[in-house]
Amino acid sequence: MLKKIWRFIWKALLFLFVFSVLLVIAYRFVSVPVTILMLQRCVEQKTDGREMVLNKQWEPIDKISNNLQLAVVASEDQNFLWHHGFDFGAIEKAVKYNEKQEKKKHPHLRGASTISQQCAKNTFLFPGRNFIRKGLEVYFTILIEVFWSKQHIMEVYLNVIEMGNGVYGAEAASEYYFHKHAKDLSPSEAASIAAILPDPLKWSASNQSPYVANRTAAILSQMRLFGGRLDYNMKE
Repeated sequence: MLKKIWRFIWKALLFLFVFSVLLVIAYRFVSVPVTILMLQRCVEQKTDGREMVLNKQWEPIDKISNNLQLAVVASEDQNFLWHHGFDFGAIEKAVKYNEKQEKKKHPHLRGASTISQQCAKNTFLFPGRNFIRKGLEVYFTILIEVFWSKQHIMEVYLNVIEMGNGVYGAEAASEYYFHKHAKDLSPSEAASIAAILPDPLKWSASNQSPYVANRTAAILSQMRLFGGRLDYNMKE
């Protein structure tokens, strides 16, 4: 009986492994139709009696302004082009910072997730903060770093990430906040969108609070340090 149980478990794990690899490979060639977070938000809207909104439109990377690509790197993950999914230097700094913060009455903890990790989480996983989900995030991050290029990771990330209430991806956010296509975003508009990504349900890119305005200015400054353009050949 015990052997049958173990055999079933191993077969199930093998199936999940093969399925996950095939799914990652498939998303290298086809767009992601929907994510678990998108579906969850729809359920939350319906439960709260609000209008159900799912505003998204997939755009290839060459139709998303390089300004926005650079802005999210400048704000979220400045070593994106060079790491292999995990920025261990940033993780070490975040751990040390959080250890000091935990001693305070109102700690402000800092994360160290890379764009690759956020892409893996947003594309394949359910929202949550537990060891199982974190382990799956690590697993899918490794898979997309193996099977996708950095440019494709950026493309998927900028098409599935939540950027407002019912707003997902660069094209929907560009039209929602600035009434233009994602390919036409200026540096300041791109920086404004990147500035709200830590909490897009709370902040607005077009009607900025002082905090978001300060973040936008800081991101623009970092973008200039990158030379004003994200060049995927920089890693070579």
